[in-house]
Amino acid sequence: MRRRNVGGWGRRVGIEIKTPEQFAVMREAGLVVARALRVLAAAVRPGVTTAELDALAEAEIRGAGATPSFKGYYDYPATICTSVNEEIVHGIPSPRRSLREGDIISIDCGAIVGGWHGDAAVTVGVGDISPEHARLLQACETALWRGLVQARAGGRLGDISHAVETSAARCGRYGVVEEYTGHGIGSAMHMDPPVPNYGRPGRGPRLRPGMALAVEPMLTLGSPETVLLDDGWTVVTADGSRAAHFEHTVAITGDGPWVLTAEDGGLYRLGGTTPLGRDPSPQDPPGPPTGGNLPPVTPGPY
Repeated sequence: MRRRNVGGWGRRVGIEIKTPEQFAVMREAGLVVARALRVLAAAVRPGVTTAELDALAEAEIRGAGATPSFKGYYDYPATICTSVNEEIVHGIPSPRRSLREGDIISIDCGAIVGGWHGDAAVTVGVGDISPEHARLLQACETALWRGLVQARAGGRLGDISHAVETSAARCGRYGVVEEYTGHGIGSAMHMDPPVPNYGRPGRGPRLRPGMALAVEPMLTLGSPETVLLDDGWTVVTADGSRAAHFEHTVAITGDGPWVLTAEDGGLYRLGGTTPLGRDPSPQDPPGPPTGGNLPPVTPGPY
């Protein structure tokens, strides 16, 4: 779930710095989210309703001993956000919304463990999707990982933003949504700093060990302009073009980025070893993240 770039979410509380022990708890929350998204992605098929996906998500999260982050947040009525086709973010699950062959759906999921949050999203196709829509999904996920590889201590927040924007531009003529952004995360779901998906490198707050960010590109096949529907939550493309959305929560450590909501910690895509010693869940083998089988990412000339 992302933060609006105009007005923000709640009061500004400053950038929170976590201890390694707090990161370990965030990793537990991130793994709950990762596993829930894996189950949900596998459940996506023609005929399933978004309300059925929501019920499955709540059962997965609570069954793991965690609490859904979204349900009740500013009166949001569901466990996940399910945004279909031209819906960019914050789509509300409904028993009246059945998925159809060729749809694409963004599933955004958050969980709390011990007061600490994890937040991630993946966009998947329903059955067979068009090559154009498949390329959109690949471009958005690639942009996410290009941003995550820049989440390194000593850099600047703008390095992440610029990497996302540049990656999207290199993949094609996609709209990069600017009105909604990623965010800091930790003891609250939405915290400073906002993380735009556009910007200049070398600008913004210095990235420090102990920071955690939710990085989440939102790309469209047309205009990046958005419209908020009358339900007060669902954000759609102004021109009706389809949209994709991917997200991960990343911890900034002295040893590099640690993707808390990737089951392998980001090892497959980012390379290296998991920071901060032994992973809390060593039974999870390294592998590609939920949502794709893209090759590993190396830092680009951003």
